[in-house]
Amino acid sequence: MTREDKIAAVAELKEELGNSPFFYFADSSTLSVAKINQFRRMGFEKGVTIKVAKNTLIQKALETEPEEKGYKALFETLKGPTTILIASNPKAPAKLIEEFRKSDARPILKAAYIDSEVFIGDDQLKMLTKLKTKDELIGEVIGLLQSPARRLSSMITATGGKIAGIVKTLEERESA
Repeated sequence: MTREDKIAAVAELKEELGNSPFFYFADSSTLSVAKINQFRRMGFEKGVTIKVAKNTLIQKALETEPEEKGYKALFETLKGPTTILIASNPKAPAKLIEEFRKSDARPILKAAYIDSEVFIGDDQLKMLTKLKTKDELIGEVIGLLQSPARRLSSMITATGGKIAGIVKTLEERESA
């Protein structure tokens, strides 16, 4: 790889990783070509971009980003072969790895970067598959906000029915 190729690769990685709030690093080193192709195909179907890059190029791309993004914690995981999984959904790569591992022991999760939080180690995979997406969280908040309003509405309609019953009873007593 020439110097110009490396500079271009670092710029491409910087753009992809810097613009993505969710990406994962995994080790898929012992997978055969057929298995890697199957993994890529599954990723494509689930909206996960899968790339393989040299660790030094990945680190250089991340080093150019502002320190407050918290990429520095990822550097220790950049050893051995690294597969990058990029998605717009924070749990899509975790679910992809989990699904693929039903038939194979790899890929192994090295690290995940989710909205400035770093998760290191394969033991984090189960927790990452249970993350809620932004839309799911918004739905839960709306549901919680609607719950008191629904209760108040039902109380008002029930109270209105009771008041109408009382007024009717009073009218009947008065006319009798």
